[in-house]
Amino acid sequence: MCGIVGYIGNREAYPIVLKGLQRLEYRGYDSAGIALYDGDNLNITKTKGKVADLENEFSKTNNTKGSIGIGHTRWATHGEPNDVNSHPHYSNSENLAIIHNGIIENYEPLKKELIKRGYTFHSDTDTEVLVNLIEDVQINEKVNLAKATQIALNQAIGAYAITVFDKRKPDEVVVARLGSPLAIGVGEDDFFIASDASPFIEYTNNAIYLEDGEMALINLNEGVQISKIEDGAIVDPYIHELKINLEQIEKGGFDHFMIKEIYEQPHAITDTYRGRLLASEGIIRMAGVDDNIDKFLNAKRIIIVACGTSWHAGLVAEYIFEELARISVEVEYASEFRYRNPIIDKDDIVIAISQSGETADTMAAIKLAKEKGAFVFGVCNVVGSSISRETHAGAYTHAGPEIGVASTKAFTTQITVLSLIALRLAKQKGSLNSKDFHYLLHEMEQIPGKVAKALEENEHIKDVAKIYKDAKNFLYLGRGFNFPVALEGALKLKEISYIHAEGYPAAEMKHGPIALIDEQMPVVVIATRKGHYEKVVSNIQEIKSRKGKIIGIVTEGDVTVRELADHVIEIPETLEPFTPLLTTISLQLLSYHIAVMLDKNVDQPRNLAKSVTVE
Repeated sequence: MCGIVGYIGNREAYPIVLKGLQRLEYRGYDSAGIALYDGDNLNITKTKGKVADLENEFSKTNNTKGSIGIGHTRWATHGEPNDVNSHPHYSNSENLAIIHNGIIENYEPLKKELIKRGYTFHSDTDTEVLVNLIEDVQINEKVNLAKATQIALNQAIGAYAITVFDKRKPDEVVVARLGSPLAIGVGEDDFFIASDASPFIEYTNNAIYLEDGEMALINLNEGVQISKIEDGAIVDPYIHELKINLEQIEKGGFDHFMIKEIYEQPHAITDTYRGRLLASEGIIRMAGVDDNIDKFLNAKRIIIVACGTSWHAGLVAEYIFEELARISVEVEYASEFRYRNPIIDKDDIVIAISQSGETADTMAAIKLAKEKGAFVFGVCNVVGSSISRETHAGAYTHAGPEIGVASTKAFTTQITVLSLIALRLAKQKGSLNSKDFHYLLHEMEQIPGKVAKALEENEHIKDVAKIYKDAKNFLYLGRGFNFPVALEGALKLKEISYIHAEGYPAAEMKHGPIALIDEQMPVVVIATRKGHYEKVVSNIQEIKSRKGKIIGIVTEGDVTVRELADHVIEIPETLEPFTPLLTTISLQLLSYHIAVMLDKNVDQPRNLAKSVTVE
């Protein structure tokens, strides 16, 4: 969850590390800090609050010298967010400094043992325990920093990405990862360290992604040496050529990353199906599916594991797979799946969905599924991420970097990939006739343009948001393919505006939630003409009879719901399986505008981080 940045080279480290933290602030923003080595001293400046608060602290001290620096932006796990618990942390001697993303689960017994040996602790963090454990190993085993780190990590239980610096060895830095991402940027004569590549993209397009259980000694003169944490075995590094560019990780004139990413969806969906969807030829080409087509065709069922917004995309996929490909699908919260003893057959396929490709619970679910003999297929956005490496096969969503914590284009591109898979299998199985198959392909090709048309409702949606921004509760209703969209719409509102909202199947309203409805309750009803339209209209009438306020998401030209609803937001006509790609746009915009009007930080909502890499 936290953001890690580091630099070692001949440039001034401070501006590189600070800018890197600003780009990684979506990963954690309750405190931040930087350690700089100026040739004589190892100086740490850190503070509770955002990176802007850290920058203000530096302006007071002007202590920005040094060509080696490590920085951290925190999402608290152990110890409340405050100045003392902020990273980096010194060892007792102040020779070592560390930054850490993750959790050391056995930190308490380690801390007690270190206290017996005379160590003192100033913070409540597990991280300070780890840096002192490394120092203790250094002293007692008389080994260098890399070896001491390896020995210490073999005593630690948990998940981590760490960067450690020893001021007595000012030409090297040690990094390691288990369960949390870490990338090394390789420059001409310098090196960069970060949780993802965004902090160093303008300096180099060459990156090494550490695998789980690997560590690296980065030496300014000798380069990068990678080894296994468990036994120290040397690993040959693989250098990736980065495909992202600086423009993708900047706001580009928008007020927030979230609204920028909402408006990027027509392009992102096109990029996701480009080269895969050949509508005029009646072809869907996906290497991860094509190379394993027999496994998919012989699967008894598909189990989808995911968390948060990705779980909602999985629910949409359940409807699509069962409707088009006639394959039984179960959708599981990865966080629950991993702690059950699920019944998994070797003929099952597990599809794991994650925007970041680093979600801890989803990673654990993948490992469990593999242990039980299932074929595991990954759907993620980040090239080289843990899930892309851990799964047997997979498909990337080509959404580009998603910086806003509340997922938007991740959701629609995930649905796009999953729809392509379902269509590919439907064609192969013969569950769709040729005419319907071609019709669906041509309609999918039109979706980006229809998303763009849905975005034209933005100003109208802003007007609706003004009316309901002070509501204390919202109810979201949908049926069929759009029930998961109701869940996703409610989640978006909760995440960024902190207004309580719940999503329900529309027909379930009368089984409890109808008790909540009065003249103060806005009810967002997804009422497109496709699907169970008449049933949804009946649900709307039930709400109106109890004086509820209706915001209808309707197909353009709708008359019936318009007469009943207090407000309607139109989307273009499309086939029912693709309606979630349009209805969700309206709900994203509604949540965004309400949150902005309430003066909330939509890109960095409280208590949330973009990538949940700890339990």
